[in-house]
Amino acid sequence: MSTARSSPQPDRFVQERLPAPDLWPQLRYDLPELQIPAEANLVDALMAQAEQRGWLDRPFLRSDRITLSYRDADERLRRIAQVLTEDFGLVPGNRVLLRGGNSVGMALAWLGVVKAGLVAVASMPLLRAKELREIISKAEPTVALCDAALLEELQSAQESTGLRTIVPFNLMDAPSSLAVLSSAKDGRFGPCPCRADDIAMMAFTSGTTGSPKAAVHSHRDVLAACQAWPRHVLKATPDDIVIGSPPLAFTFGLGGMLLFPMSAGASIYYPSKPYSPQSMLETIDAVGATITYTAPTFYRQMAVLARERPPKSLRISVSAGEALPQATRQLWLDATGIDMTDGIGATEMFHIFISSVPGQTRAGAIGQVVPGYQAKVVDDEGREVPRGTVGKLAVIGPTGCRYLADERQSKYVKNGWNHPGDAFTQDEDGYFFYQARADDMIISAGYNIGGPEVEDALLTHPAVAECGVIGVPDEERGRAVKAFVVLKSGQVGDTAMAKALQDHVKATIAPYKYPRQVQFLAALPRTETGKLQRFKLRQIDPASGA
Repeated sequence: MSTARSSPQPDRFVQERLPAPDLWPQLRYDLPELQIPAEANLVDALMAQAEQRGWLDRPFLRSDRITLSYRDADERLRRIAQVLTEDFGLVPGNRVLLRGGNSVGMALAWLGVVKAGLVAVASMPLLRAKELREIISKAEPTVALCDAALLEELQSAQESTGLRTIVPFNLMDAPSSLAVLSSAKDGRFGPCPCRADDIAMMAFTSGTTGSPKAAVHSHRDVLAACQAWPRHVLKATPDDIVIGSPPLAFTFGLGGMLLFPMSAGASIYYPSKPYSPQSMLETIDAVGATITYTAPTFYRQMAVLARERPPKSLRISVSAGEALPQATRQLWLDATGIDMTDGIGATEMFHIFISSVPGQTRAGAIGQVVPGYQAKVVDDEGREVPRGTVGKLAVIGPTGCRYLADERQSKYVKNGWNHPGDAFTQDEDGYFFYQARADDMIISAGYNIGGPEVEDALLTHPAVAECGVIGVPDEERGRAVKAFVVLKSGQVGDTAMAKALQDHVKATIAPYKYPRQVQFLAALPRTETGKLQRFKLRQIDPASGA
């Protein structure tokens, strides 16, 4: 196992807070394309590939205001690296906080930080001062690059922390802005001497409870990830134009909306404001987008609109972030003719490790293991269970979980295998079927019931717009299935509707899985990435729906 403890990064902050080596996951590089050179900076490596393959003058970063080629972007990255190292005295290993939505400016800022050998620490745009302060306290950045529209919360969080300097971007004329500071540089920034095992980034994930966890990834991790799922499943080309909604601060977005297109010589279009289902469809047509990334809920809402006007240029639709209901997959297929590319990944693993390949999908399955990874379904002791049996997913491959100074490392990595916390079954042909988060499995009267299966059944009812299913205490059964349902416009959430939905589920899947309780809501609680927050459903007062 290679170890980042041999890294020459002058700032040893991250290395000194990595888990003990015996708590690391196995890192496997079994395929030829996963053999990453010992000396590698991921941004320099991807730009060098663009030069070698003749992509430098192809479009890379797009918006409604500007289009930058790979050559244009590289020149700007060198200037940003100069600002960070010359003006602020940062050295490899120093952390830089990044705050911004999806934009050309945010993409350049992230790439510029990593090009300079620094550690990128991206934060979600909707985080408030308290949450930002927790990230700053754990990562200890001294400099932040922040979208000018999002300064207020970060400035509030800056108080009583070691964050010295906030540099705004997407601001063209302020003397202290990244644009003005960069314009004063000559762009002569040579390659930063990096080992592949130097740390490139940390991604914060808090799950549903507890303090935020920082998943650490090296240059090798990210370069290997670019050679796994995108190479073997996505298969993007330089002619592809990518759009999507996942934030760059989320590893699903960082890969899909920046690094994976970059590794294929493709381009990415960033909108001037967040997408709605309608505006995403309009943008696909306006820019000729060929690949899109978003969550299942978005696809479900877009499918209704796409029936009237199917997107002509689109060829690949990627869904991840939460379980993809079969009903939603079918809606999208009927509306567009595109068989959706599903996948499951984790911030701790950087990106997708089990995925469907268009044309090789199986009803209800997420897919098969991505080349370069191995996966199995195990019991609580880590023993593989018989095919068709519900158990917990375990994964190894070229990426793996290393938390920064966090005792939860030993819960995620056991005997070298990563345990993302998902309950699965696997069939004889190697297809993996998602059941639920392991802690979301509902055991009712001795039966194992996966909430997503019940949700999928409910979504096939014509009155249901969205739904979420959890287990609640029940004296007779131990746990009972409860459904929170958002109805389509014009539908009435009354006792008759609740019974109709219960009868529908009984007729669709095994009757014992039907929701014993149904509560109607105006909206479901979701994260910025569209993921359903079941822990918030558990907190809802049944009487008030608050």
